[in-house]
Amino acid sequence: MTLAPNAQRRIGRVIEAASRWMAYGGGVLLTAMAGMTVVSIIGRMFTEYGMGPVPGDYELVANGCALAVFSFLPFCQLKRGHVTVDILTVNFPKRIQALTGLMGDLLIAAAALVILRQLWFGFGEKFPYGSDGLRDSLGMGYKPFFPETTYELEIPVWIPYGFALIGAVMFALVALYTVWRSLNWVLAGEEGAL
Repeated sequence: MTLAPNAQRRIGRVIEAASRWMAYGGGVLLTAMAGMTVVSIIGRMFTEYGMGPVPGDYELVANGCALAVFSFLPFCQLKRGHVTVDILTVNFPKRIQALTGLMGDLLIAAAALVILRQLWFGFGEKFPYGSDGLRDSLGMGYKPFFPETTYELEIPVWIPYGFALIGAVMFALVALYTVWRSLNWVLAGEEGAL
């Protein structure tokens, strides 16, 4: 007996495609950050020839790497790519292995929901728009007195927060899906049985 295995497989295909494309986007972003860092370093080497570093390179790398991490988390969770200690569990019976996988997925789902909640609060502190009533109903808190920006490029801070929030939402959805998938594996008696 399992819980809606056909629906789980259909939803799993959609979640896998979306998280895979998010991971590809994160890879492209990380590659762009590496390329920009190389250009910036070369520019620093040749300042006497009229070149220079990329303006705001530290800000761009910090924000770009954070967004890349949030882009990778959903696919990593879906493929169970997080760190595990298999020395002990590999000798357990198949159902117990599935049960320990379920416990791990439950813990990751709890962490993903906490991350999402805290990032939402952070986004609310940085986002300077919306009426007080709307912000209260969404749990965003008070509107900031002035829109915070990055130091050099003056990028509004709420923009990277918003993009990270998209990754956190996807991470939480994938984590909840993996709990469902793991529960079905426990009920079937073996990981990957469905």
